[in-house]
Amino acid sequence: MSMQEQFRLLSVHAHPDDESSKGSASVAKYSDAGVHNVLVCCTGGEEGDIINEEMNRPEIVENLGAVRRDELTAATDIIGYHNVIMLGYRDSGMKDSEANSHPDCFAAAPLGEAVARLATIVRAERPHVVMSYGPARGGYEHPDHERVYEITLPALELAASDSTAIDGEPWQVLKLYTMSWSRARMLATHEKFLELGLESPFSDDWFSRPSNDHLVTTKVPITAEQFDRRCDALLAHKTQVDPNSPFWFGLPRAEAVAAYPYEDYELVFSRVESPASESDLFAGITSEALV
Repeated sequence: MSMQEQFRLLSVHAHPDDESSKGSASVAKYSDAGVHNVLVCCTGGEEGDIINEEMNRPEIVENLGAVRRDELTAATDIIGYHNVIMLGYRDSGMKDSEANSHPDCFAAAPLGEAVARLATIVRAERPHVVMSYGPARGGYEHPDHERVYEITLPALELAASDSTAIDGEPWQVLKLYTMSWSRARMLATHEKFLELGLESPFSDDWFSRPSNDHLVTTKVPITAEQFDRRCDALLAHKTQVDPNSPFWFGLPRAEAVAAYPYEDYELVFSRVESPASESDLFAGITSEALV
């Protein structure tokens, strides 16, 4: 099946491993259904800590960027991405770290330059749906995650415009979503730990953060097999993910997906009519969009 005969989904993520921790079961679901999946990874993840001590070896540390790219390839193959495009920036490191001032980092790049790079990709890949990040809203304030949020909507607007400042024919994305870690998901997972007599990794601090569940518009159902691929993709990031982490793997997989068999999204805009409460990122998009 050619790209012109498929629905197309483009996901924008900050670093290698983000594509596995956010939205990956949904991407696996859509890949199985024949959707053409493209990942834009904005940085190489060079500043990531080596969380898995078994991987904390000199040859890994010295080549962390290349190692993380190999991990990304393995993870995206598991999930079902068809194309991985690097936006070409260096990892900016955590907020207020020395890496924030590196001249090649994502957070220091001119905003217009980053917007144009992403808009050019959008014109080339012609996605119907884009998933990206929302504002931190009191949550994870990594500079690269914030920059993903800052460039996505302007890039989609530029891609759809008549501008000749970037390559390609104008392309109008039909729907934009931001990925959400809902309070409902955290609470259901926490309660499953307690039900099974296990120590929950969700401390009170997790539940003192603002809840943005009222912003969730779309709950995509996921199966146990799709959740397995999410877990396997996470494990492919051997430097970044501890295989013994109770946060990621503390529950048996079947119990984890049964506790909350959805991935949550906020619909930012839609050029088509779709239900106020959705279960499908492509809701409202008809076959006439396949051009």
